[in-house]
Amino acid sequence: MESLDKTARSVNIGVIGGGFASLSAACYLAKAGYNTTIYEKHDMLGGRARCFEAEGFTFDMGPSWYWMPDTFERFFEDFGFDVRNLLDLDLLDPGFRIYYGKDDVLDVPANQDQLKKVLEELEPGSADAYDRFMQDAEVKYRIGMQDLVETPCLSPLEFCNLKVLKGLLRMQLFTPFDRFVKRYFRHDKILRLMEFPVLFLGASPDKTPALYSLMNYAGLKLGTWYPQGGMHQIVKAMEKVARALGVQIAYNSEVKAIESSKGKASRLVMEDRVVDCDIIVSGADYHHTEQHLLSTSQRNYSPSYWERKVMAPSSLLFYLGVDRKVDDLQHHNLFFDTDFATHAHEIYDTPKWPSDPLFYVCCPSKTDSTVAPEGSENLFILMPIAAGIDDDEATRARYFDLIMDRLEDHVSHSIRDHVVYSRSYCVKDFVQDYHAYRGNAYGLANTLRQTAILKPRIKNKTLPNLFYTGQLSVPGPGVPPSLISGKVVASQIVKEYPLNLQQ
Repeated sequence: MESLDKTARSVNIGVIGGGFASLSAACYLAKAGYNTTIYEKHDMLGGRARCFEAEGFTFDMGPSWYWMPDTFERFFEDFGFDVRNLLDLDLLDPGFRIYYGKDDVLDVPANQDQLKKVLEELEPGSADAYDRFMQDAEVKYRIGMQDLVETPCLSPLEFCNLKVLKGLLRMQLFTPFDRFVKRYFRHDKILRLMEFPVLFLGASPDKTPALYSLMNYAGLKLGTWYPQGGMHQIVKAMEKVARALGVQIAYNSEVKAIESSKGKASRLVMEDRVVDCDIIVSGADYHHTEQHLLSTSQRNYSPSYWERKVMAPSSLLFYLGVDRKVDDLQHHNLFFDTDFATHAHEIYDTPKWPSDPLFYVCCPSKTDSTVAPEGSENLFILMPIAAGIDDDEATRARYFDLIMDRLEDHVSHSIRDHVVYSRSYCVKDFVQDYHAYRGNAYGLANTLRQTAILKPRIKNKTLPNLFYTGQLSVPGPGVPPSLISGKVVASQIVKEYPLNLQQ
């Protein structure tokens, strides 16, 4: 343990990037008394959760699902803020809609009794099965979010206490998710409802541990919420907290290199300046930090290590402004009218552009009148694809037409003729904007071999004052895990480099 004497001089921490994990880490470090500055590449905080405006529309660029509300509540409570005073949250009802085919839809009610009634109509006995499934999923959620998720995973010894070991035994790490779900349900529509979060976790259901049924508890039991104004409002709320804590924010400040001296990371190099730091936290893409900001001898991992990693999907995104109302859509819409297994196989097993893809449509203007002009719709379309595949404009255009053909068939009217604004975003853009390894959108796949201590370490092995946070490290991808990731890293820094407040 190294003590830093605050009375002798200020302790400067440089945080690379302004995404959720970086903002979280900066807030916790500033609260602990460290002089903390965020260096953000863009002119806006949020990382993948940035937003932009065009033709009277406001588009969230990335995350669109507000799940695990308790995680957000705890984050803001840690700094004396009430989330209800920062965000105007609505519980969506239905939480989302699944399209299984033409005129074949399932609206997922927020009310649990109504949801069980829907399930029972599909498969007699499934209401009771749902209760048993959710009891188990709640146990996993409570253990995962209270006992395990804030573990820094620097050593297997962290798991060597009775409470954690008992928790691990109940998490069913070695049971495939698809097999676990089939213990409770048989109807194909219910199976697809339960398995859909796995598509974004980064592996097919047969390769994802059953512990991730905690996601079903998060989405179906705790509910799907929406912050009025869009998901970027969370970023703005976090920025408000950060500034209240004294965090400094430098925009348009891309870090080009991390320099070291005397065996420690010591400087952040930017195009127009060099900044001295006592401690550095990188919330930038972990692979980019390792392979491009550090010298070879200072990296935790080799290029071959990263080549062996299984990445969660990238995405083809379309941001559309439509000058009419679009019928037959909810706020969240999952188009599962093609084969789930085939699409998953084409993402993870034989990476290629999908032959008959599933896709997701978010229409926030169904809930929020501020994100689109009156009488118009704001559409965010996402198609999961394999990370690292070739990306060109012709391919994007081809899939836009494919998706529009199916979407227009479902809603039974034209959308393309009413598009007044259109922007696509794909692999190349994730690389350009975020230095995302292989253009990934969601980080590492949550496979058993990439869980807990098997994820990239939060601490550099040769530079003891360099730490990592974000979706490529523990606890993993997603907005709530990113908030927790920042807290985990900040807690480790406070433990290893405590401020000496007594002198």
